[in-house]
Amino acid sequence: MNSFNDSYDATDVALNKKSELPLVWFLPVIALLVSGWLIYKSHMEKGPVITITFPTAEGLEVDKTKIRYLDVEVGKVTAISINDDNKTIRVTAQMNSTAAGYLKENTSFWVVRPQVGLGGISGLGTLLSGPYIGMKPGNGRRQEHFTGLTTPPLLKTHVDGKQFILETSNLGSMRPGTPINFHGIIVGEVLSHELSAEANAIRLTVFINSPYDQFVRKNTRFWIDSGVDLSAGADGFKVRTGPLISLLSGGIAFRASAQDKTTDIQPENTLFQLYDTYEQSTQTVYKNTLKYVMYFKGSLRGLTEGAPVQLRGIPIGKVTGINLEVDKKTMEIRVPVIVELEPERIKEVNSQPGVSDEDMMARLIKKGLRAQLQTGSLLTGQLLVDLDFYPDSKIALSDNTTPHPQFPTTASSMDQFTQSANIIMNKVAKLPLDKLTQDIDTTLISLQGTSKAATDMLKSAKGTLGNADHTITSAQQVLNTFEPGSTARYELEQLLRELSQAASSVRQLSDFLEQHPDSLIRGKKEE
Repeated sequence: MNSFNDSYDATDVALNKKSELPLVWFLPVIALLVSGWLIYKSHMEKGPVITITFPTAEGLEVDKTKIRYLDVEVGKVTAISINDDNKTIRVTAQMNSTAAGYLKENTSFWVVRPQVGLGGISGLGTLLSGPYIGMKPGNGRRQEHFTGLTTPPLLKTHVDGKQFILETSNLGSMRPGTPINFHGIIVGEVLSHELSAEANAIRLTVFINSPYDQFVRKNTRFWIDSGVDLSAGADGFKVRTGPLISLLSGGIAFRASAQDKTTDIQPENTLFQLYDTYEQSTQTVYKNTLKYVMYFKGSLRGLTEGAPVQLRGIPIGKVTGINLEVDKKTMEIRVPVIVELEPERIKEVNSQPGVSDEDMMARLIKKGLRAQLQTGSLLTGQLLVDLDFYPDSKIALSDNTTPHPQFPTTASSMDQFTQSANIIMNKVAKLPLDKLTQDIDTTLISLQGTSKAATDMLKSAKGTLGNADHTITSAQQVLNTFEPGSTARYELEQLLRELSQAASSVRQLSDFLEQHPDSLIRGKKEE
């Protein structure tokens, strides 16, 4: 036992000591590294700080209101303060690094809130999450200070299509957001409107979505679509209906021309005329026109600008102006009617070179072509100008004060009837009606005396008829005394027969006069 203990002395034992680092010290190092990475990542993800000026801060909150583009968060509001002008709000926002490339001169910002309009409901998601700031990237130089929009832009994102310019003299209900339809399909909208440089028209900037923008071609016509188009003219009443949204808020419609080809597609920002009605958009525009002035006698009530000028029922022009003038020297009032004729509507046969449209019209006038007012519709009372040939009508021209040549006119059939009626009434007015009335009264008194005398005569005639009957009876008794076949008996029989017929005629006359005593004055009515 002792030898064993001796061999293992404590002094001979060597301790195996290792300098080991405890694992618990790795945790702070790892946390430090992660924090550093997060700080670095956060710094790298942060973009520039921008400021946006808004008229109000309604609904905006610090660290809660987000900035979004295509529904993706690209920034956050970090501060809200009042500008130095004490009228607007300055919103400071921290943008993400991914949005740095969007912050340019024409970039737009606006506040998205719930909106209800005729075009639909938008921004419903903000009822729960609150308003947010929308962004639309633009072009230009890099910028960090912006002025927010008071209303959201109509095209919030990039949409394929083209912009066009429509020119009109009447804005009506056209506003940004007004829909544009093509065969009843909404294919675009109005973006903005402004006054032209000459201040004589209004220009609308419209956007047509792709692929419908390819139907905007050389001869495309745009018109104001009010939903229900009721017009009254010389042709009567006409009614057209459009989409329901156009009935509620108005709209614009367009159609392509069958004459256009795919090569006639118009480039962006092409200028088109916006017509007031569909009817105006369907009218063919003629470049070669002739203007004349016409002077009509009588009232021109029912004749309006735009009324057709027709030749044997075929339109060849229209009325472009109706004025009122007075001659201070003679105090004569006249109404010059300016018409615009379109000779291109008339197809030429056996065309002769060197004969202009003016020469052709002069020859027709020399041949008897005259203008006459006629009623186009008894329902509306609208008038039109009708051209026709009146060879017997002389050319009677008035003093012309307009720069246009004068077209001879002739009185309408209604004017002629009115003139004849006035002549008859004037003649009737000149008759001595008082004297005629007295003569008629005297005649009636005389007729009354005649009627009384006739009545007395009838009574006498009845007495005479009674005596005649008695005489005939006596004659018949005498006739029986003559020998049959004798000459005296034959002659007496003839006499009695004639007396009987005469008595019968007198009796019939007496009975008729008793039933119709007025026949002595008026005569017997024919049956």
